[in-house]
Amino acid sequence: MKNFYIYTNHLKDGSGETTRYIRDYLNLKGCVCSDCVNEKVEGIIVLGGDGTMLRAAREYVSCHIPMIGVNLGTLGYLAEVEKEDIETALDSLMENRYDIEPRMMLSGIPVISGTSSNPQTALNDIVINRKGALHVINFNIYVNGRLLSTYSADGMIVSTPTGSTAYNLSAGGPIVEPRARLIMLTPVCSHTLVNNRTIILAEDDVVDIEIGQCKPGEQQEVDASFDGRCPVNLNEGDKIRIIRSDKVTKIIKLNEVSFLDTLHKKMKT
Repeated sequence: MKNFYIYTNHLKDGSGETTRYIRDYLNLKGCVCSDCVNEKVEGIIVLGGDGTMLRAAREYVSCHIPMIGVNLGTLGYLAEVEKEDIETALDSLMENRYDIEPRMMLSGIPVISGTSSNPQTALNDIVINRKGALHVINFNIYVNGRLLSTYSADGMIVSTPTGSTAYNLSAGGPIVEPRARLIMLTPVCSHTLVNNRTIILAEDDVVDIEIGQCKPGEQQEVDASFDGRCPVNLNEGDKIRIIRSDKVTKIIKLNEVSFLDTLHKKMKT
């Protein structure tokens, strides 16, 4: 790689010191750091943490450019390069000593009052949560057009393998190797003992999550978000159709540290 774009979380690199350091180092080695993403950019260097990686993935997924994260926060799963290893990582990129790991993404299509709106992509998860008053949400879950189950819960998480270590994990869902290809449905605080487990579906299944009826006199206040962003308001009868996206996020892997190694470090903290 010789042509890069640096995507910086300015809350994590407020002074711009790390950004300038990387740019100067690459320029010194004869590389180009573009001011914007264009057809010449071969790799995106993301400065921040896992959240910054998610934003960059959503923003540039259509560009099909691989990205690597420099961790300026706590230990994460997506941003693998630590500050003290920046030069070594940059040398590996310039010398083409890396692998590219494609990560599955989800596409969520809100259907509001019977009308479909623009799909949104997510690398981690699509989450349907209550808002406002503390009312339980009634969900009707359909898979490939057939009713799978109904839930009464505080929310519903539809996760990729990459997102298994995010909100899904906090809600009691399983940890999945991020290179796997599957879809997970995890209820948030299910109010029934029977339907309180994660359901694992095939990557090509079509999932419809419909907002069910609420109690008479009450109003469901529900938001659907995509990697924690772009919230969409849903009401009774509205739904989100979720499928595997035809796009992937390309993650650059430099070292032999496996997902299980990172998981081991994370679980010790």
